[in-house]
Amino acid sequence: MRAVEIIRDLWLDLDRRSRLLLGYALIILLIGAVGWSALHSRVAALEKKRTARESILKELLPLKVAYLTARQSADMLTGRMASLRPDDSPAKLVEETGIKGKSVKITPVKGEEKNGFIEDGADIRIDSLTMNEAVNLIYRLEKGNRPLVIKKSNIRIRFDDQSRCDLNLVLALLRPVTGQAKK
Repeated sequence: MRAVEIIRDLWLDLDRRSRLLLGYALIILLIGAVGWSALHSRVAALEKKRTARESILKELLPLKVAYLTARQSADMLTGRMASLRPDDSPAKLVEETGIKGKSVKITPVKGEEKNGFIEDGADIRIDSLTMNEAVNLIYRLEKGNRPLVIKKSNIRIRFDDQSRCDLNLVLALLRPVTGQAKK
């Protein structure tokens, strides 16, 4: 209590003009403290909001990449489906590549319906291909402009000629399900 009395005595000893100036200075100091406190709380709130948004952004960036990859894949499949002609078949697509071995044997396989697509399947056996021709055939089928899926592939080296191989492929050409087939 002694400090309060000393401050009060000093205040009362000041003349009127000095008290007025000191009062204004005290008011400005208090306004500055209140303003500083308000700004500090606002900055703290903005900092908290920024860290929350950064954490959300860290979660969303991998999702964005996954979304863009999926969208690109879907767009590619849509483009491939648009290039599909009614007379396309897995055997015709293999013939279009222009790669032929000694003999080609094509056996139709029963297709099934998956995710809104009907698979038009074929089991294809091509004898006496070089390894380069086999790789080129698989690449052209896989990266071609039609929606073709290589379900199974088997390459066997020939015993009579080690530079040649036999290629067995199970292919499925994807076709969209028509409106009547859906239930």
